[in-house]
Amino acid sequence: MITRRNLLQLAGAGALASGLAPRAFAQGSATTSPSARGVEPAAARQRYGYVPVHTLNGWTLPWRMNDGVKEFHLVAEAFEHEFAPGSKAKCWGYNGSTPGPTIEAVEGDRVRIFVTNRLPEHTTIHWHGILVPSGMDGVGGLTQPHIGPGETFVYEFTLNQHGTHMYHPHADEMVQMAVGMMGMFIIHPRGGEEVPIDRDYCFLLHNWALHPGTWRPDPAIMVEFDLWTFNSKVFPAIENMVARTGERVRIRMANLSMWNHPIHLHGHTYQVTGSDGGRWARARWRPETTEIVAVGQTRDIEFVANPGDWAFHCHMAHHTMNAMGHEIPNTLGVDQSGIEKEIREMLPGYMAMGRYGMAEHQEHVEMGHMQGPPNTLPMMWGKGPYGNIEMGGMFTVVKVRDQLARADYNDAGWYQPPDGTRAHRVSDDPSFGRPIRRNA
Repeated sequence: MITRRNLLQLAGAGALASGLAPRAFAQGSATTSPSARGVEPAAARQRYGYVPVHTLNGWTLPWRMNDGVKEFHLVAEAFEHEFAPGSKAKCWGYNGSTPGPTIEAVEGDRVRIFVTNRLPEHTTIHWHGILVPSGMDGVGGLTQPHIGPGETFVYEFTLNQHGTHMYHPHADEMVQMAVGMMGMFIIHPRGGEEVPIDRDYCFLLHNWALHPGTWRPDPAIMVEFDLWTFNSKVFPAIENMVARTGERVRIRMANLSMWNHPIHLHGHTYQVTGSDGGRWARARWRPETTEIVAVGQTRDIEFVANPGDWAFHCHMAHHTMNAMGHEIPNTLGVDQSGIEKEIREMLPGYMAMGRYGMAEHQEHVEMGHMQGPPNTLPMMWGKGPYGNIEMGGMFTVVKVRDQLARADYNDAGWYQPPDGTRAHRVSDDPSFGRPIRRNA
């Protein structure tokens, strides 16, 4: 049997939610929460007092009013989750998705949240960053009894703040978060915002250890993860973010991974404007193009959208690749032509790669020359209008268009740059021009 380590060494030498119906609520009026899709920002602010959040690849949990209290219902359960076509795993989450559905409410609301446990072990929910009575804080054994399998607990509190928050277990935390139990909790300020938002996006940063040929995330991994995700999806399965030219866009990012992530947006200088402490006073806003979202933190960034297709990604290079292997040989500059034949006799189908870099990996995988282990994604993926994008993991595109309808969240296609505004080839001669080179 080929072990994981020698499989990765050979590979390195050669390559290296839909919205589900919520469970029963307590009886009350049938008022439900709004959806971000198809709602004009001005109309949404007038009707709801805020622009609804659009959760990448996710959904917002409906609620019902019951005697002035907004009631939500979360169900902790196991299900099959797809990171991208070709890679699925048995994960845990809420209401059939990881991350769980986004909870949206308004500062001053009284909320009642039922939590049903359909897992094989006990759990709780901690409302990360939200100010609640001690007995509602969700730390198993400390502030409440654990929620046993089959049991339903209820949490109830008044929201006395606004901002970008999270929810996750505080019971067998390392395992339960490692396999997907987390979600976002957005509290909009009552009375609106001084600088209004036209589009509001949110997602969770997370990491997974899904070893080649396996179908369950490994919770025992501390550092060497092989899948890095926005809302439990890897590029190119991560949704693009779209906007109309000139709109003010907010992106809310929360990090429940085991690593810090410097998030970089091309084509814009954005302002860092908030966190789980709420939207900051304008005097505290600061311009950035890369912002570190540390473990356990949330960060809000805002910008006025410029036309184009703009990369949006973690700037740790290995966080924008899939199926990352570790402790593999470095084959840059190594002539493998002799050893390749010998390895192929022991491992039919082996292909030497990596002498000139790994860009060829995507081409060979797509052409069917290299078959990866079962349930493992290509390291590089995605195609753009000019060829392979050669990315994976924590990467997506912000697509800004002049003519996009203000309530349109559909993919905008590829950007067509005006004449004279795209880099182009002027020569295929490596001796072109007379560049100045040090010690040439």
